[in-house]
Amino acid sequence: MCAGLCRRLRFLSSDNDLAQVTSTSSKPHDLQALDTLTGGAFTAPTSGERAARIRDWLAGNPAPEQMQEVFKELSGRDKGAARLLREKLDELKRAKGQEAIAAEWAQKAEALLGQSKLNIADALAWQRDAAKAGAPLSREPLAGFKVQLAERVKGIEDLQHRAQVHREAAVLLAQRFEVLSTKGWQDAQAAEESLRADVTHWQQQAADITADANWTSLDARFAPQLESSKAQLLVVSDAFHAALAQAQAAAADPAAPLPPVPVWADELRAARGEVVAPKAAPAKPAAPKVDPAVRAAAQDAVQAALAKLEQETAEGHGKASAGAAAALRAVLKEHGKLVDAPLEARVHAALVAAGELEGWQRWSADKVREDLVAKAEGLLKRPEGQALGGRKMQETLRSLRDQWKQADQGGVPNHALWKRFDEACNEAHKVVEAWLEKVRADAAEHRAHRVALIEEVKAWAAEHATPSDLKAHNRALHQFADRWRDAGHVGEKVFAELQPQWNEAFGAARAPFETAQKASIERRQAMIAEAAELGAQPMLRIDAVKALQQRWQAEAQSVPLDRRHEQKLWDAFRAPIDEAFNRKTAEREKSATAMSEHDRHVLEASKALDAANAGGDVQKIRAAIARLEAALRGEAPPPAPAASSDGPSVGATEVVAPGQAAAEFGESAEQAPGSSDAEALPGTRAESAPAANPDLVAPADGADASARADSAAHEGSEPAAAEEAKAPPAPPKPAPKPVVAVRGDDRPGNKKAEAAPAARAGGRFGDRRDGARPGPGGPGRPGERGAPRADGRGDRGDRGAPAGRFGDRPPRFEDRGPRLGDAAFRAQREALERADMALRKLAAQAHGEALTQVLGAWEQRDASKLPSVQELGRAVTPAVRTGWSQAIGSAPKAAPDEAAEALLRLEMAAEVPTPAEQLDARRALQLKLLTKRGDPPPAQTWGQDAGKVLAAAHDAASARRLQNALKALLRK
Repeated sequence: MCAGLCRRLRFLSSDNDLAQVTSTSSKPHDLQALDTLTGGAFTAPTSGERAARIRDWLAGNPAPEQMQEVFKELSGRDKGAARLLREKLDELKRAKGQEAIAAEWAQKAEALLGQSKLNIADALAWQRDAAKAGAPLSREPLAGFKVQLAERVKGIEDLQHRAQVHREAAVLLAQRFEVLSTKGWQDAQAAEESLRADVTHWQQQAADITADANWTSLDARFAPQLESSKAQLLVVSDAFHAALAQAQAAAADPAAPLPPVPVWADELRAARGEVVAPKAAPAKPAAPKVDPAVRAAAQDAVQAALAKLEQETAEGHGKASAGAAAALRAVLKEHGKLVDAPLEARVHAALVAAGELEGWQRWSADKVREDLVAKAEGLLKRPEGQALGGRKMQETLRSLRDQWKQADQGGVPNHALWKRFDEACNEAHKVVEAWLEKVRADAAEHRAHRVALIEEVKAWAAEHATPSDLKAHNRALHQFADRWRDAGHVGEKVFAELQPQWNEAFGAARAPFETAQKASIERRQAMIAEAAELGAQPMLRIDAVKALQQRWQAEAQSVPLDRRHEQKLWDAFRAPIDEAFNRKTAEREKSATAMSEHDRHVLEASKALDAANAGGDVQKIRAAIARLEAALRGEAPPPAPAASSDGPSVGATEVVAPGQAAAEFGESAEQAPGSSDAEALPGTRAESAPAANPDLVAPADGADASARADSAAHEGSEPAAAEEAKAPPAPPKPAPKPVVAVRGDDRPGNKKAEAAPAARAGGRFGDRRDGARPGPGGPGRPGERGAPRADGRGDRGDRGAPAGRFGDRPPRFEDRGPRLGDAAFRAQREALERADMALRKLAAQAHGEALTQVLGAWEQRDASKLPSVQELGRAVTPAVRTGWSQAIGSAPKAAPDEAAEALLRLEMAAEVPTPAEQLDARRALQLKLLTKRGDPPPAQTWGQDAGKVLAAAHDAASARRLQNALKALLRK
């Protein structure tokens, strides 16, 4: 038998070995199957992808057995991905546990609801105990049972309240019977029926209360209380009705006995003529006389006990004060009735001051302990969603235990309360233990994650030892730093251990980038020195500055630096260049100060125009506008006789050589004449310059040559010559000063015989003065830029020649005077804009006043109040105004139909809407006008139509329609 058993054991061991070999050999196949099952979680290259695939696999709700197998294999490989499986398994486990708990508490709730007599305390205890046990009260079926129990408890409480109210109603009914018994029996007879109905209604309500399904669940004291109230009410009601019936019988029969109610009996006696004896007030019993010696002895005894108590209390003797208080109470018990009021007040004050120190100390300490016990027990009874976290729970428990220690130091220990407090604290500490366990697990996971991140940074640094893209390298470093910062919390010791390793690995990864930054900083410092050299040169080279800035931008885009450091370098690089440009701007502004005299006149004229705008006088505004335009053309009187701002002074320069005039012609728009130029030129006005004066801008021979070319090449030049011959003779001119140099073309053959006209036809700001266009026929060869024009209009220097072909058109542009500075240009432009707005506003105001005067004159039939032609505007001619005056001055004579048609014509001419009731008439009039094509349209006869309306009688509707039409017509 032993041999067979040994053989069997050997066979079993061989089977186990075979099973182990089989399982070992099949493990790769199991991993492959699990990898296929999880969607490649085991073969994922990174932890993030592995966790993502596990998360996707869990979204399909796999079987718990499969999740357990995957968790077993994955927990040793990747704890981060395995944590998802562990949380899912824990969730399933909790769900199973909660289902069992829910079934258990659902049975208890069904048992409670099935009871005919439900105790409110049991229902409340069910909810409290279910929450403590972790039952899911927010999910079915417990949520439904919770609602049913709450409704049942509410019904019981409502029934209790009804029963109590009904008892009070019975008392009030009995009081009504009592009050009626103190009044006359006739008043009681009048209220008898209502009382009887109220008692019957009260009995019905009492029957409804007792018939309620929850009546058996009420406290046992409510049923006898309601029954006693019912019996008492019925007794009082029966006695009241019997006494009232007896009073009625006694009132009908003098021989009948009187009712037992004294008030009614006296009333009936008085009705029978009997004498009613008045009731004597009951005499108060006389207080017994006390011997003064006894009273004095009692007070002496109380004062002695009181003095002893006050002495012990003042000295702070707790036990002695307790004995003295007891002795004082004994004396008060014996002699308290003989003590006067002041002494009694002193006694009570001393007892309060003593306070029975021993009992008070115990009571106060126990009160503090009871509060601490309540707080400790309430830590786990907080409402759903307001539970304390682990750290908060730990701090709260520590604070409660410290407070308990302080309470024990000031009073006698209470072991019963300590036991309750310690049990509550231990129960709440389970939350802290679970939190600490979770914190430890998270810390271990965070540590592993940080170690893996350090290894990853080391591998990346070895791979990118020589980076080609420094921006991408910097971004990767920032990403590693963010990942390290967000890697989770670890303990101080662990952090102190890992931080040097991280610094070493991150420093090695950042070393190439820092080397490139140092080299970039050196290159930028060199460019800063080069920029300083460029800025220090007297002539700023724009091309070199642009090339240097492009080099800086390329360097900044290739090697990123810290934002603050890069900004400092950029400011240092930009400072010398900005200083050079500012110097150039200052020089340019300094060169532009030669025009300050002209700018000053324009500024003064602009200020005068603003003052006129503020005054609101149209004539002053227009005069100020004229003065400003004259100042813009350079016609403002100079402050000194030597200064001149006329046309020739604009072109005057300090150039002595005539050959440089053409070279400087293009700079005339940017340079301003100096004071020496102004003194060298004659100060004549442009308007009074004679036509025979030689043009200071171009030689006089040019115009004659071009004119002769035009007359020889084209026909039709005779009218122009005739007009020129008819021109009036020019007044004598003052003796001109010698001209040093002039603008224009000084070449032989291009001198003009005629002077340039002072003003040209209007043009826009910035248009060419001569109106010439480059292209065919322009300066230079025919058809090319710079060639002489075939039509004889001349080149840029030919400023005095006519701008049209054959001289048959006037000049296109007028001379705007010297170029303005920025401040003067802006001031005159804004002043003119404000003047235009002011004129428009004043015109609108005048228009509205004139229209109001017209309507007022029509209403009062007073032609003297009709505005003048100037007030009505250019749209109203004197003849129309005369017709209106005659229509208003005479009595109403126009027919209503004629006035209505005239109103419609006015609305059609003004293109304003017609009232709804007149739309049909307007359409008919439009059709009528279509048949009379020869008649003038309403837009031409609106003055006469308005006269017809004014000739009719005034009414509010017609006046409003006339106002709307004239408002638009007078503005045209």
